Amino acid sequence: MKYGGIELGGTKIVYGIGDEIGLLERHSIPTTDPASTLQTIKTYFQEKKVKRIGIATFGPVDLSTGTITTTPKPGWSGVNLKEWFKEWDVVIDTDVNGACFGEVAYGAGRGKQSVVYGTIGTGIGFGVYKDGKLLVAEGGHQLIQKHPSDHFNSVCLFHSNCMEGLASGPAIEKRWGKPGAELENSEAWELEANYLAQGITNICMMYFPKVIILGGGVMHHEGLLELVREEVKKNINGYIAVPEIVLPELGDNAGVIGAIELGRRG
Repeated sequence: MKYGGIELGGTKIVYGIGDEIGLLERHSIPTTDPASTLQTIKTYFQEKKVKRIGIATFGPVDLSTGTITTTPKPGWSGVNLKEWFKEWDVVIDTDVNGACFGEVAYGAGRGKQSVVYGTIGTGIGFGVYKDGKLLVAEGGHQLIQKHPSDHFNSVCLFHSNCMEGLASGPAIEKRWGKPGAELENSEAWELEANYLAQGITNICMMYFPKVIILGGGVMHHEGLLELVREEVKKNINGYIAVPEIVLPELGDNAGVIGAIELGRRG
């Protein structure tokens, strides 16, 4: 049987079909207005004749109703995903939980009972897998301490010192005047590692993960993963075991594969 999967991201939407073995087809379109983007995907699944769909969406999202709530993404607040895809059996979770689930099923989280997936990109979010269950959290909006030398104003509309506001891709670009992909300033990446490590340390203290998987465009910068590992180890300071901190094995397909797996498992 074939299953559909949708990863709704702030910048792009990845969707496709898969089966018990893995990903069969993958497509990507920009995240624009809800009507045009969701209709494109709906038409695709109608043609593929899938019976069940998993959706891993940006949030915040009310999982009981399938409604996106106070997102800063223009036009998407109040969109009901269950209503859009009502002709199918639909399972909905957060985008980061979808990516986490994909890595647990087929990637760096295989065989682990406690896994955290963090996406560091246009936004920041964390998915948590604990003892066979996915837990919902808004880890990207946890409050962290600003570095004394950092006089940058947060890009978050809600918080002046949350992870997303200070360490997301848009925050990097606005602070330094160029996107992370073009930024070689060592001071910039040391500050980024400091902010990411603060949030990751908090997550370690709450969930005691065996592995933390860090995906998203910001993590493509060479050397950032090593800086984050060093900072987390320094922060924990021997108090608890330091988890493995790794990149996704599924790369940028973790989200859509996880969404398909959500649909497959129902």
